[in-house]
Amino acid sequence: MWQPNSRYPDPYVRNLDPSFAPYRLALASVEQLYTGCRWSEGPVYFGDGRYLLWSDIPNDRILKWEEETGAVSVYRKTSYNANGNTRDRQGRLITCEHRGRRVTRTEYDGSLTVLMDSHQGKRLNSPNDVVVKSDGSIWFTDPVFGILGYYEGEKAEPEMKPAVWRIDGQTGEATMMADDIEGPNGLAFSPDESVLYVVASRAEPNRLIRAFDVVDGGRKLANNRVFIDAAGGTPDGFRVDIDGNLWCGWGMGDPELDGVRVFNKTGAPIGHVALPERCANLCFGGRHRNRLFMAASHGLYALYVNTQGVAGG
Repeated sequence: MWQPNSRYPDPYVRNLDPSFAPYRLALASVEQLYTGCRWSEGPVYFGDGRYLLWSDIPNDRILKWEEETGAVSVYRKTSYNANGNTRDRQGRLITCEHRGRRVTRTEYDGSLTVLMDSHQGKRLNSPNDVVVKSDGSIWFTDPVFGILGYYEGEKAEPEMKPAVWRIDGQTGEATMMADDIEGPNGLAFSPDESVLYVVASRAEPNRLIRAFDVVDGGRKLANNRVFIDAAGGTPDGFRVDIDGNLWCGWGMGDPELDGVRVFNKTGAPIGHVALPERCANLCFGGRHRNRLFMAASHGLYALYVNTQGVAGG
């Protein structure tokens, strides 16, 4: 059983480069908020309600953690094997569903609106992760992971190539933005939204984080390039802070890699938050967006850091 460190500074938070030191808080440590999931994913923080939602994909539910009391409850079941979550610019929950093979919006009254489930008569594969740009457009990845078996969805044949999609925030029109990514997974924008980062989780021999320039008023992607070579690591979901650093869910294989790996805006590794299990995804939350929430395998963890997540991330 995992035990929190009782001393400051927390040795679970490590500098890989001296430049990471300013982002560590000497009097903050990694906290385990919950355990009991089969595969934690897609955390999203609701500051107006002081709670966090996250997905437990194989258990077909979205869980809710209350910041004030620490209580955990089931927010939604069935979740249609929900994976990634975020909020739109009106504060509504946006969710990627494996089994539903769709992207949904939860309205203020709790009802669901299907934003996209098909294109030109062909069904989506299994929407994975999602972010919302400042213009209200919704960007998500659609790999085949959720239709490969019955553990995280339902087995089915893919009808479209894995891709990154954009849903226009005003018209609802869907556009395929890129289909040349090896297993598109987590995605996030740089602070100025001029670059989109996307995890290529099926790239070989090493998994990658690719970068694209966002051009044509945010409606096209260009200059697909390797931004980070993960070497022995396995990136999944990630978020970006206000300085342009990437805080990436990391792990698999070597236990020393489990946790969150932090890269600066040039792609150099600068820090690591060690966890006892592989971190799948994360988000920034708390009153000042300075608390890192990490969905990791069976549990949910948190750490206060000396930076802030990009608004809307």
